[in-house]
Amino acid sequence: MGRKDRISGLGVSLVGAVCLTLGLSGCGASYDTTSPRSAREHAASDAGHSTPAASKPDVLKKGDGANDKSGTNDKNDANEANPSVDCAVAKCVALTFDAGPSGNTPRLLKILKREKAHATFFMLGKKHIEKHPDLVRRIADEGHELANHTWSHKILTKTDSDEVRSEITRVQTAVKKLTGRTPLLMRPPQGRTDERVSKICRELGVAQVLWSVTAKDYQTNDSALIEKRVLDQTKRDGIILLHDIYKGTVPAVPGILAKLKKEGYTVVTVSQLMAPAVPEPGKVYRP
Repeated sequence: MGRKDRISGLGVSLVGAVCLTLGLSGCGASYDTTSPRSAREHAASDAGHSTPAASKPDVLKKGDGANDKSGTNDKNDANEANPSVDCAVAKCVALTFDAGPSGNTPRLLKILKREKAHATFFMLGKKHIEKHPDLVRRIADEGHELANHTWSHKILTKTDSDEVRSEITRVQTAVKKLTGRTPLLMRPPQGRTDERVSKICRELGVAQVLWSVTAKDYQTNDSALIEKRVLDQTKRDGIILLHDIYKGTVPAVPGILAKLKKEGYTVVTVSQLMAPAVPEPGKVYRP
């Protein structure tokens, strides 16, 4: 091997090491990425003001109102429970839950309602949406944001294009049928995406959302540890990733919400975090 080849090989190894250390899914891939904060600031600048208009925690595609033909849904307007928030002024963090709904979700919804907090639910289709249709409706009725986590949690970067479309579309169709709402956001399993997946998302009308905080609650049922991991990592304009399918996660939520409130945070949905920007299909949002 020549000197040039050795240097090239070393460069590849270093990139791989950095990706592994930072946990960057799709590291080195080429796709359109921005942060919710940047999207918010850019939209506010374009609109000629520094603060967004009132933003609802639940987001509908135009014409997707569940209760009327005009695309509005007064019943599901959660502004009364969670007043409109301006994340350009407030110290916001988005709370998200992946891979549900599940048998743990009713308890979680009760906690969120009690604390007047709203979250974005990235839902799985197989064994979740199809098993718990009433919970999908309840999530919507209580003002939370409905989002897509694919049908069966296939790694999209390792899945052929037709199957990627199916994984996303089946959830879109199921959620629309149950609630009248079509999700605007999709979280790729394990956060793995690339240029091809982003192009398909653009075609299907969904933006991709990653995260900045993970408790790795799939590795432990220790609720105190889950709480500590979240609080240690949380920063303004971040996105918290939790799973409402694991035993230790939901019991950690009251402590997380209480301590975030004490530290001056306002807990919001992903779409609230980026308002007045609206999710752009195909784009990857990562704090």
